[in-house]
Amino acid sequence: MDTSTLREAGLTEGEIKVYLALLELGSSTTGPIVDKSGISRSIIYQILEKLMEKGLVSFITKEKTKYFQAAEPEKIIEYIEAREKNLKESKEKVEKLLPELLLKKGLSKESEISVYMGLNGMITCHQHIYSKLKAGDEYAYLGIPAHQPEPHHLYWQRDHARREKCGIIGKLLFNKGTEEKVLKNRNSYKNCDARYMPTDIQTPACFLIYKNTCVVQLQEPSPISIEIVNPEIAKSFNAYFDEYWKRSKPFRSNKK
Repeated sequence: MDTSTLREAGLTEGEIKVYLALLELGSSTTGPIVDKSGISRSIIYQILEKLMEKGLVSFITKEKTKYFQAAEPEKIIEYIEAREKNLKESKEKVEKLLPELLLKKGLSKESEISVYMGLNGMITCHQHIYSKLKAGDEYAYLGIPAHQPEPHHLYWQRDHARREKCGIIGKLLFNKGTEEKVLKNRNSYKNCDARYMPTDIQTPACFLIYKNTCVVQLQEPSPISIEIVNPEIAKSFNAYFDEYWKRSKPFRSNKK
């Protein structure tokens, strides 16, 4: 017999074996049930108890001995209907509780670290700005490396077009040595201010800062993004950015 349907209905493998054994045995003590079902004697009462809770097994006592018997197979339909009703009620309760659960989820994220690997991971991490920032909000990039792989440049151009439509402000500080055409491109998008760092420091990693989030980002040789959601850490990195930003100058191309 294919018992997969019974498993889908919510019965465990042990419960199925015991129920089917009882259908064949009729009224029986635990000994024959164990022999027929192959279920361990140590858990037979536990399984019978679960089946009784489901309304699929009952018992009578004769001379202080319990005799168990399976309910009619039609009772399985009743069990499924009752289960569906309980699931529906549980779903409605969870839906009412959802706003509170989401609030707790937000609070728990006040201190969280996530690691994203590869270019797609870097993109996923960066795009969190669109769920946290609204029009008029800003993010800042500190120490963007002078060299980035071409696929990265192509992505950033698409993303700046999206950022522009969302009305989010971008402040970018590139390491010295970055080609002027890169800064010229970034500044061609509305609400984007791309400048050179006011220092000769060259680092392979850069930092994205916004709201309560800071991302440490390494683009080469293997992209990796470490997202830190913590208001105090974000505040600290933002202070460093502000200091460098005040010392930087608006971009002016030297090429005619």
